[in-house]
Amino acid sequence: MNIKYTDKKLMNILKIDRKTLECFKAIRKETIKEAEKLSVRKTKKIKILGISGSARAEHDMAREKSNSETLLEKCLKYCRDLGAETELIPLRDYSIKYCKSCYATVNTQCHFYCSCYPKNTPLGDDMTNTLYDKVLGADAIIFATPVNNFKISSLMGLFIDRCISLDGSLKPANPNSPKDKKLNAKHLEFIKLTADDNLPGSGFLRRFSGKVAGIITTGHEEGASMAISNLFMTLGHYGMIFPPFSNMYAMSSVCRSTNEDKKVVLNECYEKEADYLAKNVVKAVLMAKSVKPFQWKVDPTAN
Repeated sequence: MNIKYTDKKLMNILKIDRKTLECFKAIRKETIKEAEKLSVRKTKKIKILGISGSARAEHDMAREKSNSETLLEKCLKYCRDLGAETELIPLRDYSIKYCKSCYATVNTQCHFYCSCYPKNTPLGDDMTNTLYDKVLGADAIIFATPVNNFKISSLMGLFIDRCISLDGSLKPANPNSPKDKKLNAKHLEFIKLTADDNLPGSGFLRRFSGKVAGIITTGHEEGASMAISNLFMTLGHYGMIFPPFSNMYAMSSVCRSTNEDKKVVLNECYEKEADYLAKNVVKAVLMAKSVKPFQWKVDPTAN
């Protein structure tokens, strides 16, 4: 439990005026309310998102459907068979701009919603306008990516990078000048002094916390383990839950031509793996219901 500071003490330590302090306190109050809202399930039905990072489509240049997305579709179908509501998000159909790594300047330089691409403005993109809200509404997310150059796809990388705004970020202290480094640094110090371990939203708000994750990868040769490890570590630090046997990889071989991959990676064996993955994800969501998302412990002053 942090020391309780009077307003006068906070203003003295942070070297700020009353107006700035009240602004910081208002953001804190609003974020606590957001945490309370996110902790309440709106429906009993499980909502599962399928995020496809493949650039391949049968009506585009490739003239062939994505292998990883095909397995994701099958996995989502098995989730629906278990009573879940599902939605497939092919990232190639969305405009997602690159992350500018504002958090690396100071944690509170990165905001939610992303202030680099403000929501519902000419500068906004589909990540800010649409995809953040879809993530917030999901109980589980299954990520499917091809292995591109021994790693996740560039589309999946863009999506994951931009998800940093969901991982702790707050509203800007000054909406008219959201990248005011000096002010944002003081906001960070305010969070360090006032965040309470036992009060979700009193510090940084980790919006992925308690959501269940699954991973599907496909590829022509090596790289599945690196792609899965990349997602596993990032999503784990975002606060997602991985049930046992929550990833699968369907790989062909450098000894074959790429046109032979489909009969290898889309066979009955991997369809069964997709079924098991669906069962484990749904079971994990049901188990996770006993713990509210922000009861998972993390330092509320660190992002």
